[in-house]
Amino acid sequence: MTELRVAIAGASGRMGRTLIEAVLAAPQLVLGAAIERSGSSLVGVDAGELIGAGRAGVALSDDITAVANDFDLLIDFTSPESTLAFAKHCGELNKSMVIGTTGLTLEQQAQLADYAATVPMVFAPNMSVGVNLMMKLLELTAQVMGEQCDIEIQETHHRFKKDAPSGTAVKLGEVIANTLGRDLKQCAVYGREGMGGERDRQTIGFATTRAGDVVGDHTVLFADIGERLEITHKASSRMTFANGAVRAAQWLADKPAGLYDMQQVLGFK
Repeated sequence: MTELRVAIAGASGRMGRTLIEAVLAAPQLVLGAAIERSGSSLVGVDAGELIGAGRAGVALSDDITAVANDFDLLIDFTSPESTLAFAKHCGELNKSMVIGTTGLTLEQQAQLADYAATVPMVFAPNMSVGVNLMMKLLELTAQVMGEQCDIEIQETHHRFKKDAPSGTAVKLGEVIANTLGRDLKQCAVYGREGMGGERDRQTIGFATTRAGDVVGDHTVLFADIGERLEITHKASSRMTFANGAVRAAQWLADKPAGLYDMQQVLGFK
């Protein structure tokens, strides 16, 4: 594979800096551009120096069109609105895209699919290899135990996370609901209070915690009378998401236009 030139969106953020570090360390990937919000005081700063890795020869820019000739693929973990704007630009510029942004509505995801009709894109609410393996395990568990068990999804993230429940938690719920032939929009319960009566076994419960600097913990509980099974993933560093994005970028390099996910990147489907 020839070297793939990568741009990072939201370069100065916590995830953006981690992505820069991951791309600089990845074989066959070259940091081609680093994009920052308009008006940021960091525009013009060298991306390598930004993360303490020495000069990389790539200055932060606030204009994707100005650096269009410097990259082949954009990695974006920003916000739903910014992601859609970047996706539109990538479609116009014929650039591939790897998207780890969470909190996109179904309508926004449909817009992404429209943009992906002309360029290849990988979109996943969680780029972690471990979380995506967890999804595969949940399919099997739901097939074997899902109809006999109460199913609860518990997630914890840092205090700064804006969306709740997390995009990953929702995706885990979708995997289970789809396996069981249920509609998550109809069976999800996003919190309980007061005298709600006996639990409906057809529902999938969600519990959300926001505290401190927790990177991301997810547990799915399958509980029957007399036994319970818990499947848990804990992320201790944002680098796990960055490494997954790098893996997705390498996989996407020779793919045709279309909207892909991490299950396809990992060969699970």
